[in-house]
Amino acid sequence: MASLDPVLQVATEQVLHVNAEPALQPEIASFFDAATFTATYVVHDPATREAAIVDSVLDFDPNSGRTATASADAVIQHITSHNLKVIWLLETHAHADHFSAAPYLQEKLGGKIAIGEHIATVQKVFGKLFNAGAAFASDGSQFDVLFADGDTFMIGNLPVTVMHVPGHTPACVAYVVGNVVFVGDTMFMPDYGTARADLPVGNAATLFRSLRRILSLPLQTRLFMCHDYLPKGRTTYAWETTVAAERDSNVHAHGGVTEAEFVLMREARDAMLDMPRLMLPSVQVNMRAGHFPSPDDNGIVYLKIPVNAV
Repeated sequence: MASLDPVLQVATEQVLHVNAEPALQPEIASFFDAATFTATYVVHDPATREAAIVDSVLDFDPNSGRTATASADAVIQHITSHNLKVIWLLETHAHADHFSAAPYLQEKLGGKIAIGEHIATVQKVFGKLFNAGAAFASDGSQFDVLFADGDTFMIGNLPVTVMHVPGHTPACVAYVVGNVVFVGDTMFMPDYGTARADLPVGNAATLFRSLRRILSLPLQTRLFMCHDYLPKGRTTYAWETTVAAERDSNVHAHGGVTEAEFVLMREARDAMLDMPRLMLPSVQVNMRAGHFPSPDDNGIVYLKIPVNAV
């Protein structure tokens, strides 16, 4: 393994002790949506059958403006066939590349929709961009629960701890369940690297510090990605890795990479990237906890596309 920089060798007080007791380990099912390169997870406590759904997908065709529920229905089928009870519908952040299916899943299965408390910052920025108006609350109240860094909650008998990992967005959180972490977009598989940090209120230096916080967890900790994009040389999608593998060989943030080096690389790389294909429509929905704006007086729902503004 490559030698680690000092930041990686110091676990801060905020970094929790990952619980590796077999009795407190979750069972995980993953669902990959190739259209948006998104991994959705169902994580449950085998003792109580209580479950959480992480980063769900509502299908959307931008050419027709129509939604569909095939991706979410696959999750529902898994939940019902395994006799699970959904307690939580967890978002790692307000996604810029797919719509959340949380309201649809909540209607069918129950559970509370939750996200990090800094969603309010995202709402203020994008509420202004989309001219959402005075009726749009920018305090996170569209979500059932807002998590602060270090908050804990339960999935059955499984304790979960929330880690605030900003940089890609200011609201990004990771969920630590036993020896498992759902990292959202903060990092990707070792051969793909890390999230972009050039979206509104993103920051490369902040992202680096969030990466280091995750990588200070025990080496055997299992990390589950929100996306995979098939880098050159790989022909099969993958979305699970470990802290050890990321420390050793993450192409952007392996041990030994300094903050200055990372920021230089990340900012240069981000300057070459196109805007996410579904960013403008999806953020309008996801900043509302997956709900669409209210219909106009003709009964039709509209999403706005700002022109020459972004």
